[in-house]
Amino acid sequence: MKATFIIGIALLVFGAAVLAYDHFSYTTTETVLQVGPVKATAERSHDVALPPILGWVLIGGGVAVLAFAALSKKN
Repeated sequence: MKATFIIGIALLVFGAAVLAYDHFSYTTTETVLQVGPVKATAERSHDVALPPILGWVLIGGGVAVLAFAALSKKN
């Protein structure tokens, strides 16, 4: 019972975070050129876009889980 409330709250929080931060970026280091033991690398930045529908689906799932938990607690 407590686990369902925690899962519902977590879904709500993750959904709100997706709506607040519509993208995130990370950096990777790639080898550009390698000649024998000498290696040239470059840092490349990648952006990942998160669709707003994902946030709304997570929030809806959180509300559904919390409603299910509240209804099963009464029975």
